[in-house]
Amino acid sequence: MQKILLRLFKVVLIFSWFTSLSCYATAPMEGSLAPMLAKVLPTIVNIHAEIKVTDLSTLNRLQRQQGNQSDDTNGEAFVSIASGVIVDANKGYIITNAHVIEDAQNITVTVKDGRHYTAKVIGIDKPSDIAVLQIHAKNLTALAMGDSNDLKVGDFVAAIGSPFGLNQTVTSGIVSALGRTTLGIESYENFIQTDAPINPGNSGGALVNTQGQLVGINTALLATSRGSLGIGFAVPISMAKSVMLQLIQFGNVRRGALGVGAEDITPDLATAFNLNEKGAVVTQVMPSSPAQKAGIQIGDIITNVNGADIKNANDVVTAIAFLRVDSKANIKMLRNNKSVTVNVVISDPQKRQQEEENLNPLLYGVGLKDFTQFSPIYGDIAGVLVVSVDEDSNAWHADLRPGDVITSANQQKIASITDLKTQATKSKDSLLLHVLRGGGALFLVVSKEQ
Repeated sequence: MQKILLRLFKVVLIFSWFTSLSCYATAPMEGSLAPMLAKVLPTIVNIHAEIKVTDLSTLNRLQRQQGNQSDDTNGEAFVSIASGVIVDANKGYIITNAHVIEDAQNITVTVKDGRHYTAKVIGIDKPSDIAVLQIHAKNLTALAMGDSNDLKVGDFVAAIGSPFGLNQTVTSGIVSALGRTTLGIESYENFIQTDAPINPGNSGGALVNTQGQLVGINTALLATSRGSLGIGFAVPISMAKSVMLQLIQFGNVRRGALGVGAEDITPDLATAFNLNEKGAVVTQVMPSSPAQKAGIQIGDIITNVNGADIKNANDVVTAIAFLRVDSKANIKMLRNNKSVTVNVVISDPQKRQQEEENLNPLLYGVGLKDFTQFSPIYGDIAGVLVVSVDEDSNAWHADLRPGDVITSANQQKIASITDLKTQATKSKDSLLLHVLRGGGALFLVVSKEQ
């Protein structure tokens, strides 16, 4: 009798568990998104951008982005049909995709009540595919921004825009993945992936959470034809907002550089470094970079940048890429399993490049390595191996190439990189090099101006 009661009790427990799970899974679908959408829809606009077609490749690009939906191609004109989100009602700022309005001659924005306005381009940032427009209108409604860093796989979201020119269209789904990278869509990628159908014309529209907050800007879809296959991508609002603020304040985005190379932490690396945390391991520190000046070392594990957790190397790239030149970054790391925090001022990579070039213009852009070897032709060789040469450097124009071995500079024997740099520093306008190349040898003259 006890065994029968025990089995009956187990059956009741299992049935109760499945019932509660079913209720939990279906509960969000039993309600309606209508109350939330009633507040969101007035913030979504339709965009018609008249783009001048200069060549066939431009036309093909536009047709791909529009899913070949536009029949408005007439001679040199192409109408890009897309979406945007009002983010500042008082000033009329609208955020959208850069590819929507790139090279546009005229941009018309239509708000929900049917009013039409000619938009002004505040700024475009192609690497992130974010742009900001402005219209001068009264009685606008702005969409509140959420925190895309709080999103989790499985969260319910809605995509709103003008697919195929159908204004104020809403589709819903879930967040199906986070942190999508290496898709080849943008220079800086950290996409939210969703199965909420995103179609041509949705570009620049809103991805919102169930609270009606903006969490992403719909940007791309994965499809083999004109329709959605249930895989769409949105730029997280945490990234888009950073770009938007720079475009509004400065009209452009000036990205700084930290000066490190980083690598994902694999299970094998985690074991080797004795790690229990996620992050990215520093594999390279550039000379004279902000990272070097701040004391970041090879082997450090970057775990957090400005409060954002770092899970992989791409997180480091995107975290730094959306910081403006001369801004500060608070970086938390692990060094020998001990916490280390450094504050770094992000520098202008072009300015740093110019400073390095000015310090040593004759050897700038040349990668070097100390070299010793016994050669059947030359005997014992002590010199400097040329590992790499930038194609726009003075050394490249002087015909110095990777694989060359420098044995003398200004007719002084060279046994190390230090020796070579010493001679280069002494030289004013040119540096005479003797190099071994293959089975032969030659003299080259590197000048400051070639």
